[in-house]
Amino acid sequence: MVERNRALDWLTHTILIGGAILVGFPIYYAFVAATQPVSEVVKVPMTLIPGDQLLNNVGTAWEQAKLGRQLFNSFVMAFGITVGKITISILSAFSITYFSYRFRVVAFWMIFITLMLPIEVRIVPTYQVAANALLPLQVLVDVLNLEGLFAGLFGHSIDISLGCSLLDSYAGLTMPLMASATATFLFRQFFLTVPEELCEAARIDGAGPMRFFRDILLPMSVTNMAALAVILFVFSWNQYLWPLLMTTDPEMKTVVIGVAQLVPDIEGEPDWHIAMAAMLLALFPPVVVVVVLQGLFVQGLIKG
Repeated sequence: MVERNRALDWLTHTILIGGAILVGFPIYYAFVAATQPVSEVVKVPMTLIPGDQLLNNVGTAWEQAKLGRQLFNSFVMAFGITVGKITISILSAFSITYFSYRFRVVAFWMIFITLMLPIEVRIVPTYQVAANALLPLQVLVDVLNLEGLFAGLFGHSIDISLGCSLLDSYAGLTMPLMASATATFLFRQFFLTVPEELCEAARIDGAGPMRFFRDILLPMSVTNMAALAVILFVFSWNQYLWPLLMTTDPEMKTVVIGVAQLVPDIEGEPDWHIAMAAMLLALFPPVVVVVVLQGLFVQGLIKG
């Protein structure tokens, strides 16, 4: 039975409305700044009534920061990381949950331990691997002294230098961030709730492991994948440090870096209205993803 208490209802709604105002006011303030000329933005306090310069400020921000290209780069990075994380994580969780092999538990805990190593902690070795994706093979060549071995066989020295840089590429923006211990753990926990009878029934009907995965587990995991997709897309879209290190070509910059470069410095012009207009453009794609997948996102969080 649900208890009805008018005072408690009023208190609950008051807290919810207050929280919504607290969260939404900075966004509204940025929107108002994006609609004003610079003369109104620098006033203290700034007016809270929207102006009529939104289209002009958006156009200026679009041209000044080349936001079209940056939005495309951000979408490719966020979409690639999201799809890669979900694909690798669900296959890893499927392997750990439904296959019995030596060191399976050790493999799971090795994946789980990486939760304590965020990207900021492992940024240097990750960058080194991305700068030369063939670095492990190069180390193996040096350890085995293959250059000296070939020199002895063929009578002259052979330079074996392996190099494959992922800098300034979409592969470099996406591939090093595709592994996710969090998503693997969540999928594993979900698979543990699937009745064992389903797996036995599929085996009796002659379905192999991948058939069971494709026809039974994947349809059951749609809401979980949608919930993870929303979280991972927003997380990937907001990445700043990694694309800042990986890109030196202006054509490969992401929109988060472009917005940061529009923020006025101490000695620069106070073009906050341009920066706020660019921020609104950068905010639009993740908002669309959240709105479109909102229903599946909520189901994925509450569904057992």
